[in-house]
Amino acid sequence: MNRDKGEWRTNNAHPFPAFIPHSQLSTFHYPFPIPTYLMDSIIEINNLSAGYDGRTVLHDVNLSVYERDFLGIIGPNGGGKTTLIRCILGLLQPTGGRITFTPRREGRPTLTMGYLPQYSTIDRKFPITVEEVVLSGLSGQMPLAARFGDKQRQLAREVIARMGLEGLERRPVGALSGGQLQRALLGRAVISDPEVLILDEPSTYIDKRFEARLYQLLAEINRNCAIILVSHDIGTILQQVKSVACVNGTLDYHPSTECVTGPWLEQHFNCPIELLGHGSLPHRILGEHHHHHPDESAS
Repeated sequence: MNRDKGEWRTNNAHPFPAFIPHSQLSTFHYPFPIPTYLMDSIIEINNLSAGYDGRTVLHDVNLSVYERDFLGIIGPNGGGKTTLIRCILGLLQPTGGRITFTPRREGRPTLTMGYLPQYSTIDRKFPITVEEVVLSGLSGQMPLAARFGDKQRQLAREVIARMGLEGLERRPVGALSGGQLQRALLGRAVISDPEVLILDEPSTYIDKRFEARLYQLLAEINRNCAIILVSHDIGTILQQVKSVACVNGTLDYHPSTECVTGPWLEQHFNCPIELLGHGSLPHRILGEHHHHHPDESAS
C-alpha cells in the first residue's frame, strides 16, 4: 500500500517540532538498540483525534514511528487501537490533527506499507491460491489490468519459500491451516518490500505451535522494515517489541519495554493488571474492575 508524503490538516493542527535526520547512523546494523533520537521518523502523528458517527474514540494522540522500529500497540477493547491503525492506513480520516508520512528509501517517492488484517476480515471461501494471494501484494505497483510476469512470479516463489510454504503454491486458501493462512497473508504484506509492516492481532490466526515461527519471521523482516504490531497479548508484546504504546482513548508511549510495569499497565488499561514471570515470558492477569467501554467494536 502506498501513502503519499503528505498530511491531513485541520484548523486545530499545530506544526511538528523540527526533526534533525541522522540518516548515516540509521543505515548500520548495530548489535544494540539505536536510541530513537538517532533515527529518522517515517510516520509522525500530532494531536490526532478520530471517531465514528459523531462519537470521539481517540483524542490528543501523538506518536513517532521510526525506521526499523518495532512498536507494540496494546490497550483494552474499545480503547481505539484499530481506529488508530485505520487512520494510519488511510481507511479513516481523522477529525483533528495530522499524520505525516516521510519515505526514507532512495527512489521511492511514497511511503510503502504492508498490512496483515485481523482474521475476522478474511473470506476463506474466496477461490484464490497461495501464489495468487502473495502476488496480490504487488497489485499496487502494476498498471490497471496488467498481468503478472515471470519477474513477479519468481519474486512470489522466493517469498513463499521464505514463509515456509513451498509446495503449497496452488493450494486454495480455504484448505490452509490457520498458521499457513497467516504466513500466506504475511507474504502478501511483505512482497512489495514495504518500509512499514502493520499487523492487527496476528495471534488470533494460530495456535502456540506456530507463534514462535511468526516472531522469527518478524525479527528477520524488522532488519529492513519498521513493524507496528497490535495485540491483546501483553506478555508476548513485551518479549518481542522495542517500544510500546498503550491506546485507551488517547496514547501513552514508552520507548523501551523495560519501563512497562504492572502499575503502568493498570493505570493505562484502567483496570487492575498483574504481570507474573513464567520462565522468560510474563503473563497478564486481569483483576476485578468496574469500568465499562460503551462500544468495544471500535477497538
